[in-house]
Amino acid sequence: MLTVSDLSVARGGLPVLDGVSFALGPGEALVLRGPNGSGKTTLLRTLAGLQPPLSGTVEGGEALAYAGHLDGLKSALSVTENLRFWARVFGTGEIGPALAAFDLAGLEDRLAGNLSAGQKRRLGLARLLVTGRAVWALDEPTVSLDAGAVALFAGAVRRHLEGGGAAVIATHIDLGLPEARVLDLGPYKARRPAPGSAEEAFL
Repeated sequence: MLTVSDLSVARGGLPVLDGVSFALGPGEALVLRGPNGSGKTTLLRTLAGLQPPLSGTVEGGEALAYAGHLDGLKSALSVTENLRFWARVFGTGEIGPALAAFDLAGLEDRLAGNLSAGQKRRLGLARLLVTGRAVWALDEPTVSLDAGAVALFAGAVRRHLEGGGAAVIATHIDLGLPEARVLDLGPYKARRPAPGSAEEAFL
């Protein structure tokens, strides 16, 4: 479903990760680990096609749905209108399961701009369920979520995997997904050129 081969990525023109390789099949999840600044977001953005890699290949990225730090909501639209917008973008229809999965029932007519931080996050994640995409790339998806909402999210991921989907998740918390593999990005840290070196001039 998703194959990454010898991928090198950069942030702000500086190499961050080098030689990342992994493959995900149906029902598989991969958790990215590493300290802040280790390249998790940059890697996910590259997988999603939001920035080009320095080298290497990503196969299957066209089937990927990305949820980043921003919730991707229109504040002047209601909860229902936001989900229907994304359902139209991705050519899917039913939004009821997405509302139920993230406990948004009762908030359908509320403007996104009037939601709490946690409610906005839940709505942003509910977008994943209306994309119809087989692979989810998730960057710190539990930010602003309380314990109950984290459980809702973990349940949605588990059902996605059970349905034959796959997920790549950057997170520092345990989501209760024992089947998930862990990829420590530390060994893939890119070598930086010495300040003032000739090599630095080409970054």
